[in-house]
Amino acid sequence: MRGMSGMSGMSGVRGMSGVSGVSGTSGISTDLRVDAIGRETGSLRSEPAARHRTAPSDPIPGPRTPSPHRGPRRPRRRLSRAALTALLTGALVVPLSAAARPGIPAPPPAALPPLTAGTTAAVYAANRANAATAARMAEAHGDHRRAAYDRAMASPSRHLLAFDGRGSGRAVEVFGDLARAERVAVLVPGSDTTLDTYDRFRATALALRDRLPRSRTAVVAWLGYAAPRTLSTAVLTPTRAGEGATELERFVRGLHTLPIGRDPEVSLLCHSYGTVVCARAAGRVDAENLVLVGSPGTGADSVTDLGTRARVWAARGAEDWIAHVPHTRVSLFGATVGLGADPVSPGFGARVFAAGDGGHSDYFRPGSTSLDNLAHIVLGETAEVSRG
Repeated sequence: MRGMSGMSGMSGVRGMSGVSGVSGTSGISTDLRVDAIGRETGSLRSEPAARHRTAPSDPIPGPRTPSPHRGPRRPRRRLSRAALTALLTGALVVPLSAAARPGIPAPPPAALPPLTAGTTAAVYAANRANAATAARMAEAHGDHRRAAYDRAMASPSRHLLAFDGRGSGRAVEVFGDLARAERVAVLVPGSDTTLDTYDRFRATALALRDRLPRSRTAVVAWLGYAAPRTLSTAVLTPTRAGEGATELERFVRGLHTLPIGRDPEVSLLCHSYGTVVCARAAGRVDAENLVLVGSPGTGADSVTDLGTRARVWAARGAEDWIAHVPHTRVSLFGATVGLGADPVSPGFGARVFAAGDGGHSDYFRPGSTSLDNLAHIVLGETAEVSRG
C-alpha cells in the first residue's frame, strides 16, 4: 500500500499526517455498567485472581490431559440464549448507574510532523513531552496515580507514536526499529484497557518482543481506540469496534509507507474485544495474518464474511472463561447485541492453533504454548504452529 498518505488515525492531532492511530477522547460517553455480566476477571465462571493476572505453566500442545497439580475439572456452565436475551434486554432497558471517574485534565495531543524514517525521533520526543505535561496536570489535579502513569510514558526510553492523556487515554508504543522492520506485529487489546491499565497490555507486547529476533522485527502496542468496559452494554455490541476499526485501518495503512527497506508483513494480534475491532477492519487492511485469541465472537459468521486475504488464526485457552459466553446475535430496540459465531468453531473456518490450558489473560505468557505459536505466526513459520 505504498504511496498512501501516512498514518493519521488521530483526529485530535494537529498538523499530523504521520502515524498515530489514535483519535481524541473528548465527547466519549460514560459506559453503562451492568453488574450481571462480570468483569474480565470472570463472573460467568470465576477464575482465581492470580490465575487471571499470570498464566499457568507452558502446556504441551495436542490432546488435553488433566494437570497433576489440578483437581478435577468443574462442570462448565453456559448461559442459554433465552437467558442471554433477558439479560441483555435488562441491560439496555434498565441500565444501572455507575460512578464515572472524574475527568482528568490533560493537554490535547501534540502537533506532530508527518511520520517518516527521518522524523520518528521527533515524533517520539513530542509525545514524551506531551506525556510529561499530562503528568504535571494530573498531579496538580490530585490524581497521583494517573500522574505516575503519565510520567512513565514520558521516560526517554519510551517510543510513542501517539499519546492522548485525556479521559481513559490512548497510546501507541513501538518496540523495535519500525522503519527497518520486515515483520511488524500490532497488538490490539480488549475491554478495560486504558492508560491506567496500560502496563499490563505493555507487558504482553514486551513478552512477544522478547520471543522474536531483534533484527528486522517490531512490535506495536496499539491502544488506539476507546476500549469498552467489561461492565458495560458497549462490550456487548460492535459499536466501539467500528470506531476502533477506522483508526486501526489508518494506522496499518501508514505502516506500509514508513519502511526504509521492503514493505513489511503486518500481523494483527487481537485479544478479547480487540478481535471485534480487527474483524471490522479486516477487509480494509493490508495484513499477512489476522490472529484472534480469547474472542467473544467477531460479529462475522465465518472467515469469508471478514473479506480479508490475510491468513486468519484463532485460539482459546482451556481455562478461558470467554468460552462460556453464548455465541449469538439478537436485535433489541434497533441495536444488534451479541457478537455471533465462535472463531474457534469448525464452521468459522479459521486456522485453530493450540493455546494450552491458559486463561483469558494468559496468551502472551513467557514460555507458554500460545506465545510460541504467536511468534511462529508473526515470523511466517506456519509449519511450526501447533494446531489446536
